[in-house]
Amino acid sequence: MRFAIIGAGMSGILASIKLSEAGHDDQVLYEKADRLGGTWRENTYPGIACDVPSHLYSYSFAPNPGWSHQFSPGDEIEGYFERVADDYGVTPRIRFGEEVTRTEWRDGRWHLETGAGRTDAADVVIAATGVLHHPRMPDIAGLDTFAGPCFHSARWDHDVDLAGKRVGVIGTGSTAVQIISAIVDEVGHLDVFQRTPPWIFPVQNTAYGEDELAAFREHPERLTQLHDTLAELFSGFAAAVTEADSVQNQSIATACVANLENSVADPELRERLRPDYQPACKRLIMSGDYYEAIQKPNAEVVTEGIESVVPEGVRTKDGELHELDVLICATGFKADSFMRPMDIVGRGGVTLAEAWDPRPNAYLSISIPDFPNLFMLNGPNGPVGNFSLIEVAELQMAYSMGLIDELAAGRGTEICATQAAMDAHEEARVAEMGHTIWVTGCSSWYLDDRGIPATWPWPFEDFRAAMAAPDLAAYDLR
Repeated sequence: MRFAIIGAGMSGILASIKLSEAGHDDQVLYEKADRLGGTWRENTYPGIACDVPSHLYSYSFAPNPGWSHQFSPGDEIEGYFERVADDYGVTPRIRFGEEVTRTEWRDGRWHLETGAGRTDAADVVIAATGVLHHPRMPDIAGLDTFAGPCFHSARWDHDVDLAGKRVGVIGTGSTAVQIISAIVDEVGHLDVFQRTPPWIFPVQNTAYGEDELAAFREHPERLTQLHDTLAELFSGFAAAVTEADSVQNQSIATACVANLENSVADPELRERLRPDYQPACKRLIMSGDYYEAIQKPNAEVVTEGIESVVPEGVRTKDGELHELDVLICATGFKADSFMRPMDIVGRGGVTLAEAWDPRPNAYLSISIPDFPNLFMLNGPNGPVGNFSLIEVAELQMAYSMGLIDELAAGRGTEICATQAAMDAHEEARVAEMGHTIWVTGCSSWYLDDRGIPATWPWPFEDFRAAMAAPDLAAYDLR
């Protein structure tokens, strides 16, 4: 069989390695950019780091003794993926600068087209396109009239010198918090335009000492022990977010409230920074220095709503003009895009746009009815709530290999989830959401058009169990 993998980020590299281990060497990775790395290639803003501990955000088969910090910076993570891709022979399989624009199921195979004019055919397509990679610019009147540099955090303009400048940051999510902490001492004045204050879980990003790094290098078993300890801690966090009334969630809330109370001296500012929703309802933000940064003399939290952007800066609804030299939009991504805007046509001419109307869905976030031999990694409604997406992708890829094994054994030539299986799973998923922290009264990027969180509502142990092996009764194998 021939395999086409779309995307050469974390999941695409993983898919290629696991296919090779199973003896499937007729494969190609299509990557729209000129380098691999996915989100760690595209996001290069100051302060970027993963909010999952580095030794957990690593492939289980490729531990890295050299992580510099507990939460390592983005360039280190990109370098890690580059090394793994080289070590496992993935890099030569990647066709860079080849964005897949269309793929159609025809005559028992997927027929692909790229923006560079290439055509290809594959028996199996693995969509490793990621979740957060289509930047969402804010819908603000006059944004295009701003006279100075204005850019999205995921399209950082490194030619812009921030030193001594009046800088505005729109947004207070994870990315904004990292940027604010990183640039506040460099800029002349920093305006943070806050629509909703975030809860901040206090975490110090500790650097590993030389003795620790040497121990990791010389005693690989310590890496395994550390990975397992971190995995256990994050399983506790998973229990917290999937059960709003859990003891674990109460502990998280207590830590967040104490962090706010103990870190912000000015009572008026403290109240402006106090969210009116439960901690972890939005994606929980990990930071050890945000509150310190926002209390610097040159920083100001602006809670008045934005009326418009004008050439000179941002005008808020109270009529005040906040004069700026640079405007940064840390306003997130179109989380429901996934493989789109790629044109994907499945069995019988059904398009992905039709199948995903009114919203994206997939059985166990992996397989879509009438789209045979198409497997998604980190697809719709999977575990994205502060879990390690590497672990999620490894579990999903192992599950997908179980489906690929059916094809390799000759028990069929095409396989996809049945509509009945996907509908039943979705009904159970939505019903279970009532227990989770994500429906306790906040607006977040997790929520779909119905206000239902587009994520996994059960404990992470349940996800591991579901990924142990495919239930072939849920699949249409022909």
